[in-house]
Amino acid sequence: MADPETNETPPRKKVRVIACGMIAREVLAVNAQLGHDHVDLKCIDANYHHYPDRIAPAVDLAIRKAREEGYEHIFIGYADCGTGGELDKVCAAHGVERIAGPHCFSFYIGNQAFEQVGDDMMMTFFITDFLARHFEAFLIKPLGLDRFPELRETYFGHYERALYLAQTDDPELERLARALAERLELRYEKRMTGYGDLTDALRPL
Repeated sequence: MADPETNETPPRKKVRVIACGMIAREVLAVNAQLGHDHVDLKCIDANYHHYPDRIAPAVDLAIRKAREEGYEHIFIGYADCGTGGELDKVCAAHGVERIAGPHCFSFYIGNQAFEQVGDDMMMTFFITDFLARHFEAFLIKPLGLDRFPELRETYFGHYERALYLAQTDDPELERLARALAERLELRYEKRMTGYGDLTDALRPL
């Protein structure tokens, strides 16, 4: 709101967003669209998605550091992401909010829409722009599929399809997503989601 005496709008208070490295590019893109030049982004290692028990302690530490740096307004750029409610406990202890939803696939699709079709997604392996871009480093090598391709059946044998949730319309990323689906021997499908509920989550910051 503008100052009635000067007719100038005061600068918005700085906000620290502590986000998963898997959605760093998307958080930056949404904030740019929203004109949020008052938002500072700090990311936590995307590889923690392989070790979800590490997410809540890492976020707790990052919040404490942000407070030490003088940030009063902090937002957590994670859904629950496999923490089993532990992340919510950290958020409650510090009085901060996180992105709603169980995981990024849900908020990209839209949490309400995902909840309505949740059972239909049980045998779906999700690919995002991040995973399409980094699947060798983030998925194939950590799971040992480059050395032991026979593990594909162990890790992915119960999936029926690979669904590419595209945040951007990028032919190269779609090519990579198709290549990943083929490598995992899964039926490929694509859905253009954009940033889904991420935009609404960041809009009030």
